Amino acid sequence: MPRFVIERALPEIGSADRDALRGAAQKSNGVLAEMRAEKKFIQWEHSYVAANKTFCIYDGPHPEAIRRAAERNGLPVDRITKVSVLDPYFYR
Repeated sequence: MPRFVIERALPEIGSADRDALRGAAQKSNGVLAEMRAEKKFIQWEHSYVAANKTFCIYDGPHPEAIRRAAERNGLPVDRITKVSVLDPYFYR
């Protein structure tokens, strides 16, 4: 399944407390579970949190599916970029 990076502008997200981040993650997991029940398979892998932005790694069939998940979560989407993984083990 294709992998995507979703860039989101979220002012002051980097200073959010642990409970707020946990709540956001639980909401996202709930939405994705609902979508799986609807046969819409999208997987949130993880996110990188910066001062005013997040970079979220998702697997999904296409960018529009990722965008629909964000809408259901009430999250902004500034950019969706299809990516491939290159890691230190790539050449072994």
